[in-house]
Amino acid sequence: MAVSVPLSFQFLLSLLLTRAVLSSSEYLIGVGSYDITGPAADVNMMGYANSEQIASGIHFRLRARAFIIAEPQGNRVAFVNLDACMASQIVTIKVLERLKARYGDLYTEKNVAISGIHTHAGPGGYLQYVTYIVTSLGFVRQSFDVLVDGIEQAIMQAHQSLRPGSVFVNKGDLLDAGVNRSPSSYLNNPAAERSKYKYNVDKEMTLLKFVDSKLGPIGSFNWFATHGTSMSRTNSLISGDNKGAAARFMEDWFQSGQKIPRRVSTIVSDLSQNHSRLLDIAASYKSSRGQTLDAKVRVRKASFVSAFCQSNCGDVSPNVLGTFCIDTGLPCDFNHSTCNGKNELCYGRGPGYPDEFESTRIIGERQFKMAVGLFNKATEKLEGKIGYQHEYVDFSNLEVTVPKAGGGSETVKTCPAAMGFGFAAGTTDGPGAFDFKQGDDKGKAFWRLVRNVLTTPGPDQIQCQKPKPILLDTGEMKTPYDWAPSILPVQIFRIGQLIILSVPGEFTTMAGRRLRDAVKSFLISLDSKQFGNNLHVVIAGLTNTYSQYIATFEEYEVQRYEGASTLYGPHTLTAYIQEFKKLATALVNGQTLPSGPQPPDLLDNQISLLSPVVVDSTPIGVSFGDVKSDVPPKSTFVRGQQVNATFWSGCPRNDLMTEGSFAVVETLRGEKWVPVYDDDDFSVKFKWSRPGKLSPESQATVEWRIPESAVAGVYRLRHYGASKSLVGSITSFSGSSSAFVVV
Repeated sequence: MAVSVPLSFQFLLSLLLTRAVLSSSEYLIGVGSYDITGPAADVNMMGYANSEQIASGIHFRLRARAFIIAEPQGNRVAFVNLDACMASQIVTIKVLERLKARYGDLYTEKNVAISGIHTHAGPGGYLQYVTYIVTSLGFVRQSFDVLVDGIEQAIMQAHQSLRPGSVFVNKGDLLDAGVNRSPSSYLNNPAAERSKYKYNVDKEMTLLKFVDSKLGPIGSFNWFATHGTSMSRTNSLISGDNKGAAARFMEDWFQSGQKIPRRVSTIVSDLSQNHSRLLDIAASYKSSRGQTLDAKVRVRKASFVSAFCQSNCGDVSPNVLGTFCIDTGLPCDFNHSTCNGKNELCYGRGPGYPDEFESTRIIGERQFKMAVGLFNKATEKLEGKIGYQHEYVDFSNLEVTVPKAGGGSETVKTCPAAMGFGFAAGTTDGPGAFDFKQGDDKGKAFWRLVRNVLTTPGPDQIQCQKPKPILLDTGEMKTPYDWAPSILPVQIFRIGQLIILSVPGEFTTMAGRRLRDAVKSFLISLDSKQFGNNLHVVIAGLTNTYSQYIATFEEYEVQRYEGASTLYGPHTLTAYIQEFKKLATALVNGQTLPSGPQPPDLLDNQISLLSPVVVDSTPIGVSFGDVKSDVPPKSTFVRGQQVNATFWSGCPRNDLMTEGSFAVVETLRGEKWVPVYDDDDFSVKFKWSRPGKLSPESQATVEWRIPESAVAGVYRLRHYGASKSLVGSITSFSGSSSAFVVV
């Protein structure tokens, strides 16, 4: 006999059950991921400041990955990891405006952190200060918009997926994914301090494992310090570099049932034994004519979100084989990283040298394998309060208390931003030009004259920045608008026994150690019961905005690249430690700090000199999407070989194919072509080019390195794109190559 239950009773029962579930689980957790791949053509890449490094395709796509952790009836924090060089102040401002419009005061600058992985292979032009957009010919609206949209979407996904769950933490040492690129600078730190550490770079990876109470594991985020410079300063394909690669490897690993990554299901078991039949089938599928198309295609859809976040990577290079002179093959000069006095000849070598794609894969795979080990063995559960503190600080004129050599203390100040001569020398990951040299604490008269054309630093600034010889006085350059930030965000998150320090720059190894140790010991001294021996402290580098490097006082004295790029003078690190102690005090005492001076919103001031796409065209009788260079007829390939096809195309700036693909590999199943790999996969590359700089004609090459996991069968390559007419309309198109066989 059916019994009718009043709706009010059903609601009460549901509420009680929900509370019971929440009481057995510490937090609500949610994760999200969204495409942030910017313009894959014409735009300068951010990181190396090489004006000739212009995007012309995709190695693999870029993503924003987010997690939210919330107390059922209390605080919450949102952390976003970007496959981008760094966070941007103007991006952060506009994301927060959107979140406020959508969620009210649920997500603000206080509890949202946006961090970059520091790939040097992503489109530039999305920061608001002149220094960081000179080589991109100013502001690039497409680069900016796709980031703001993607971050918002990733946070929305994480918010909408919030469910009861647990977070586990684990950490361990990864020994072969980073070396110190400024070892002589590191050696200037006190010997007693250096003796506390086994290595001159941090080897520790800290990982969070997110486990939904019903669904099981849904994601992992880890922090590890190594630069995103496995891809060189001459690479022109958009790439997440080693950390972006590691994220793909781990998401694929989980999707494949935690086995060797494989997304192609078995077709017919005897296909590889029937070669002639496969060839006959492939021969019947010639390349298709280009056709208009509205739908986007995306193959790689990960339900498990894995992010490889950046930490104190300032002096850490993934080029672990060492530095060598390209003219002689001999090691570079130890103190200055030069070859016969020239910085341009000294380069670091990755483990796949001379193949930078292989170096990216290897360093990414090493991080991935370390993360898998930590993930599988993560048993320590984060338990306790969630908290956060945030303030804006004017670092151009901040009073800092420092110890005096003879005892006692004195008050000093930070300085308006400035870059030294050693900055222009670059690093062994990407050397500079002319006669600049790392470790230059004097400067040259000629470059001082050149500098003075822009602005001449005054005596107070020169004294404040000593021993840095000022090459660019960016903090005092205001034309056409600010060249460098002065107001910076500092932020601290607490998730149980985990502390995340969000810093708007690149801390060197020792600078990061000092900050972590200072905050950890300070928190324990404030409340030893809350913060015992199991307190974990991580640094989230390049977060919320960007202000270049933070070196120790001793490293600053040496004026290698990192010291010369420490903008606010020799006491910058001490200023950070001072401000983070202030945040820690407020965190423990439950205080609300004043927000501080607001950073400027310079969006309306931005200037862009990048030419728009005027029109796309093809030769007479040719359609967009037609094959220009096909796969040879009746071709057979084995795993490890490469297959190419080139298509007549339009400029990728016409449509970024967000959450879609420019390049797809399809396999034949029965009589249907099914997409199985795309340009978000490590095995597929999308390359775009014009025959001439001003030519309206262009072509796209789809390149597939057949992975070991590929199933034997019939395949073809497909290109998706969009063209622009003279009247400005955008038309989507696609085309496919002739079929071929993989055995």
